[in-house]
Amino acid sequence: MNSHHDSIKGVIFDLDGTLVSSELDFTLIKAQLSCPDEHDLLSHIAALPSPYMREEAMNIVHQHELIDAQHASLLPGVAKTVAYLKELDIPMAIVTRNYDRAAALKLKNNPLPIQTVLTRSDAPPKPDPSALNAIATLWQLDQSNLVYVGDYLYDIQAAQNANMRSCLYAPDKVPEYAEQADYILHHFSELALLVDELVDQHAVIHN
Repeated sequence: MNSHHDSIKGVIFDLDGTLVSSELDFTLIKAQLSCPDEHDLLSHIAALPSPYMREEAMNIVHQHELIDAQHASLLPGVAKTVAYLKELDIPMAIVTRNYDRAAALKLKNNPLPIQTVLTRSDAPPKPDPSALNAIATLWQLDQSNLVYVGDYLYDIQAAQNANMRSCLYAPDKVPEYAEQADYILHHFSELALLVDELVDQHAVIHN
């Protein structure tokens, strides 16, 4: 059976650039930490030679994240779509590469009815699938019935690594790697249509 015809029973979201705005300047942060532009920032920090250097580097990142968190606002269509999914009793969670204090601040300023939030303080950062797998276990749902919504390549890779469906949110320019995603959203509100379609499809198959 094609997993694409399985209904969606749970939705997991990335946070920055998906649910809330983010103005983190990765080019600047990388420059401050002498991280080559093509390298992943967190991997670069993890590879620094001493605990002290790693801690200092993370402190710089945390400062940027906390400043960013103070200015974050909900992206268009998010509040309405999340409220709609809640009406349908679809469980929702957030998995972010942010650290816990920054994520908590963003969600305190922009409340959403989503209780389960995993940050890089809880699990290895994406594209590692640990956080996504933990949520599937928590919900006792099959991975194939879950979709992970995010705005970057790591989100697609994390979903693939967890055997979940990936949904790329690409409101502006559609990136080259978009073809790796199962679904592409140009407007956040399209998620409601996608869920409807997959819930209905499921009902039709089983009637």
